[in-house]
Amino acid sequence: MQETVIDLIRHGEPVGGPKLRGAQDDPLSDLGWQQMRTSVGDLDAWNHLVTSPLSRCRAFAEELGGRLALPPEVNAEFREIHFGAWEGLTTKELMQRDSEALRRYWQDPDNNTPEGGERMVDFVTRVHGAWDQLVDQHESKHALLVCHGGVIRAILVRVLGMPVENLWNFDVPYANVSRIVYHRFPDGHRTAQLRFHQAGF
Repeated sequence: MQETVIDLIRHGEPVGGPKLRGAQDDPLSDLGWQQMRTSVGDLDAWNHLVTSPLSRCRAFAEELGGRLALPPEVNAEFREIHFGAWEGLTTKELMQRDSEALRRYWQDPDNNTPEGGERMVDFVTRVHGAWDQLVDQHESKHALLVCHGGVIRAILVRVLGMPVENLWNFDVPYANVSRIVYHRFPDGHRTAQLRFHQAGF
């Protein structure tokens, strides 16, 4: 039975702290760098490294890749969901401006997408397509994907067979790590398992 392992790590805290930032490309803060380095530690188990193109992911992936002599593959399909007119706002600011709009979005994001934002169905479709390709291309390997909270949530609902509307039910803190393991049986059947979802390796 073949085993494929893919680890997911969310970026650390960006400059400016917690905000709705999908396309907004803020770099990691000093604390964010510390969070990422602490989560990964000296681990060097990976033989493939993939990253979102946004700097809060890519900069750390490039640093880690330099240490491991493993140049990261940049995949734009793993970028965060675009929040449109809400980009750069904190949840508190949005609650003050229009708490009802935020409530409707959490309950039914596809029908309440912020102006100029990416529909949830489109976001999930692109992430799932990229994820399936990553799993297929790196069968029997151990890969690391440096990405975003929304991307990790989308992958977890895929792996666990959960409804997409439950995507926001996952807590994905800064620098949180998750391990997904696929087993392929001799008949070609493949099963997926969430092995852990925690603060560090």
